[in-house]
Amino acid sequence: MRSALVFARKEAFEILRTWRVFVLPAILLLFALTGPLLAKYTPEILAAVAGNQFSSLKLPPPTVLDAYGQWIKNLGQIGIFALVIIYGGIVSGERRGGTAILVLTKPVSRVAFVVVKAIVNAVYLAVLLVAGTLVTWAVTAAVFGEAPGGALWSSALVWLVLAVFYLAVMTLFSVLIPSAAGAAGAGLGLFAVISVAGVWKPLADWSPAGLLGQATSLAAGAPTDGDAVLWSVLISLAVAVLAVLGAAGLFRRQEL
Repeated sequence: MRSALVFARKEAFEILRTWRVFVLPAILLLFALTGPLLAKYTPEILAAVAGNQFSSLKLPPPTVLDAYGQWIKNLGQIGIFALVIIYGGIVSGERRGGTAILVLTKPVSRVAFVVVKAIVNAVYLAVLLVAGTLVTWAVTAAVFGEAPGGALWSSALVWLVLAVFYLAVMTLFSVLIPSAAGAAGAGLGLFAVISVAGVWKPLADWSPAGLLGQATSLAAGAPTDGDAVLWSVLISLAVAVLAVLGAAGLFRRQEL
């Protein structure tokens, strides 16, 4: 346990010393700052740019829920895309750089090596999401004059489960595929498949395929099936745990 905690601290400091500490926070901060502004002023921007071309098009007045929906939409598309790219080499990068051998000569097991990396990065994603959601909340309140938090935070938590799922899957892919680019490609392929599969309601209600749609519905304040959301969350977390454990088991049998 002591060695695992030491490795967890090393992993946390490594995040702070590498480009990962800038990329994801920068992306989320951009979304958090611009989402409410786009939701508020898009009709005015269209009117100013297009002139009378859209005079017959009557857009509904923007609301707080539009800002929340913009936040989740950006997270569900570009956010997941960036996550998959960044974590394509979460394990293979350590092996290729020789860091894994140095760490594993210490009293850190291969299973702990994989599991701790996944946990530390999941916590990192949670911290970033909370910070970004707080910024969205504050900007929305400043722009719209109000910002009820229920829809925003419930949708953000559902997205966090989706992000943890993809992090776990990328950990598995990074063990299976030596190339970071290859693992990222497999992750993007899975993202495309899951996005299409989410259209089928029976699958969406019982798998990670439904999480993004459910998060979007929660952000929009639309009626949602609480049981479907709960089952999608629980099943996604279970699959994430199995993916990390599978990655750890495979890594234990591989040559460094």
